[in-house]
Parts: sequence; structure tokens; C-alpha cells
Amino acid sequence: MAKYQEQNSHSYEMEIFSTSEGLQVIKSPLRVKILSILREKDLSFDEIVKLSGRAKSTVSGHLKELSQEGIIGSRPHPTDARKKIFFIKSGYVGKLHRRNMEEDLKEHINRYIKSENNPFEFYRLIFHTIRVSLMNQGVNIDPILHDAGLSVGEVLYDQLKSPTEEQFLQNIVRFWDTHNLGKLEVKNTKPLIINVKDCFECSGLPQLNRPACAFDTGILEAIFSRYYEKEAKVQEVECHAMGSGYCSFVIEI
Repeated sequence: MAKYQEQNSHSYEMEIFSTSEGLQVIKSPLRVKILSILREKDLSFDEIVKLSGRAKSTVSGHLKELSQEGIIGSRPHPTDARKKIFFIKSGYVGKLHRRNMEEDLKEHINRYIKSENNPFEFYRLIFHTIRVSLMNQGVNIDPILHDAGLSVGEVLYDQLKSPTEEQFLQNIVRFWDTHNLGKLEVKNTKPLIINVKDCFECSGLPQLNRPACAFDTGILEAIFSRYYEKEAKVQEVECHAMGSGYCSFVIEI
């Protein structure tokens, strides 16, 4: 639950979930806390009470309302029919945390002007301006970008696949380079570590003190899951948006 403990320090942020009835904005710190731990794994009522640190009656009331809103669901406990296992059945969209980024938008525009109207830099300007504008309004779209990356990776895999791992990795490096996505380097193979300099997705973004390459993470998860025929987990441990001079992804199978 280490990941949950890290997220808990941001529990004051509002979170957005997509349900069959539309978007639901969660403002209650306790509900945010409950949903954060359920995003880690499905849990029983007693486990949620223990991790939330709140009274059973309080947690029970929130679980009931979250169920009625279509955000979470439940199923019978596999070994005790008197109990339930709770899980998230809605889509996690992102967080709301407003911050002023007007100066960052000006920097993106100036970067394009200095590029002497390079068409590639114009597309980067569009992508970053939309993302920063949403962040300026308090919308974190990383989950959406990640899902989009998964979709792109699924289609992209057929262009990158190869009988050998070495050639497969070389194809990825070449694709990133020819499509101006950044200078990709396979830093290590066990564990598999990929570094990217001048990353299209995050290079030029303001300092966020957190990884910002949700789209690239999704692409890498999809193509490596397809290649190894097992679920791949990709963690970004370094990022331009964290003050590093490159982005670094650790791929675990």
C-alpha cells in the first residue's frame, strides 16, 4: 500500500470518475481516500475501514452512496457469503487541482516562435497548450492520455514486432527517432530500462514534480504486453517535468 500512502498526501484534491450516468466529481476527502485504495485492488468492507481509519458507520454510508452513484460495485466474498468485496466499476478520469499556468502558456508560444515556425514544433505547441490549459483549470487528464496510449500501442505493435528482442527494441528506437518523439535509448535490458531525451510529450512542460508521460507509458505498456504475451507494467521514474534532463521508463513483465 505504499502507493496509496503517497497519494494520501493529495487527498484534498477532487477526483473525477466516468459512469454510465456521466461524470462524477468526488469532493469528499474520505471518499477520495476510499477510492484511492480501491484503485490499488478490490477490498472487503473491513479492509477499507482499517485503511481509511474511520468508523464503520461512516465508511458504510459513503460506500452506499458511491454504489448508488455507479462509481463502485460489490460482489459476494469468496469465502464468507455474509461479506462483500468492493471494487471500482467506473472509469477514473483524473484530478482537479487548480494552478495558475499563464506564464507557462507564454513559454510554449515563445518556444514555437523561436523555432522559426517549424511545423513539428507547432504540433507540439498545440498538444502542450491544450494540456496546460486543462491543468490551469484544474483538470489532470493523465488517465485519459494513458488509455489513449494503450490504444495507439495496440495498433503500433504490428509495425514494430520482430522475431528477436534485439531487433524489436531497435525498431522502437527507430520509430521514436523518425517520428520526432524523442531520442530513445535502451539503457538496460535486465531490468528493461528505456530513456528518452527531448520527449515530445513532456519536454517544455512546467515543472510538475511528478511524471508527466502518461501517453508514452500507455504506448510502452501495450507494445511490450503484446510482445511478451504477458501484462507489462511501465513505471516512469525520471521525467523532464520532474526536473530531469530525460525521461526514464522501467518495464516489468
